[in-house]
Amino acid sequence: QVQLVESGGGLVQAGRSLRLSCVASGLTFGGYAMAWYRQAPGKERELVATISSNGSPNYADSVKGRFTISRDNAKKTVYLQMNSLKPEDTAVYYCYTYRPPGYWGQGTQVTVSS
Repeated sequence: QVQLVESGGGLVQAGRSLRLSCVASGLTFGGYAMAWYRQAPGKERELVATISSNGSPNYADSVKGRFTISRDNAKKTVYLQMNSLKPEDTAVYYCYTYRPPGYWGQGTQVTVSS
């Protein structure tokens, strides 16, 4: 049974940083790409960043230069380092694995105050 458990969300002021973590279980973690998505109130879920099984990252234009995705295969964990946070980054952040058919975590709330 695949499980993804996110942590690290919270309330921060604009300009500050947060690091999200997602611990995976029930899969061969190193064999699959991982991703972070987010969903703001009243908006569709959007892709924030992906990281391939060999560690190659990709980012949405809105977070390039501010967010960094990384993974530790030994710990079965994917991270999202978020710097220079903006109020528009406020959302529920979800971890996702591309292991078929695809699995989601429960989400962690990030709120950025101005």
